[in-house]
Amino acid sequence: MNYQIIKDEAALRAFIDWLPALAPNETYYVCLFARKKYADPSAGIGADKQQLKRFTANKERLFEKIQQLECALGTYQYKGLQIPQNALALYINPNPRDLEKASKASLVRFAELITKPYNGYNPHQEVMTEIQKASGKKIYFDFDYDQVDYHKVMAQVAQHLNLDCITSLKTRGGFHLLVELAKIDQQYAKTWYQKLSTIPGCDVRGDNLIPVPGCTQGDFVPYFLS
Repeated sequence: MNYQIIKDEAALRAFIDWLPALAPNETYYVCLFARKKYADPSAGIGADKQQLKRFTANKERLFEKIQQLECALGTYQYKGLQIPQNALALYINPNPRDLEKASKASLVRFAELITKPYNGYNPHQEVMTEIQKASGKKIYFDFDYDQVDYHKVMAQVAQHLNLDCITSLKTRGGFHLLVELAKIDQQYAKTWYQKLSTIPGCDVRGDNLIPVPGCTQGDFVPYFLS
C-alpha cells in the first residue's frame, strides 16, 4: 500500500497545462504538508503545516515528480509517528520562481552563515527557502476565502473587477480566487485590490501557495470552479 497523492489524474494534467509557460530561469515550487487539522489527534502532528517534502519542477516533469511522492504508507513520519493518508495536502505556487534571483540570494545567505559557528543549517534547505521566496514574473494574485459562500463573494467581486480575469479554485475549507493581473480591465486597475481585500472571509492574499487540483488535500480533492 502506498500514499495516494494524485486523486484525479485528468484534473492534475489539465492544471499543469493551465500553468504559465516558464522562462529558462524559472521553475515551479511544490510542497507536501501534513496538516494537523485534517488528521486525528493521535497522529501527533505538531505544527498546522508540517513540511514533509518540497521540490522544484518545470511543467514537463511536474506530473512525474508529484507521482514520485507516492511512497509506501508509513514512510512519512513526524517524531517517530507515521503520517496518515488523510493528513496529506499538496501545494504549489502558481507564480514561477526565479532561479537567478534565488541563486544571488543564496550566496548572500551563505556568506552570512559561514561567518558564524555552524548551527546545524542544511545547505540544500537554505537554497530551497530562497527559491520559495524568489518570485519570478507575477502572473496571479491570490485571495484565499474560508467559510463563506462562494456565490455571495462572487457577486461582490463582480462589482469591482471583470470576472474573465479570475480563476476560482474550490478547496476543502473554501476557495481561492486567482486574479490574472494582465487581464484586469483598465477601469479597475487602481481599485480592485483594495475592494477585494475588504470582502469578508479573505484571510490570506498575495503570492501564495495553493492546493494542487486533482491531488490530495486531506479527504478532499481541489478542483477549478471556473
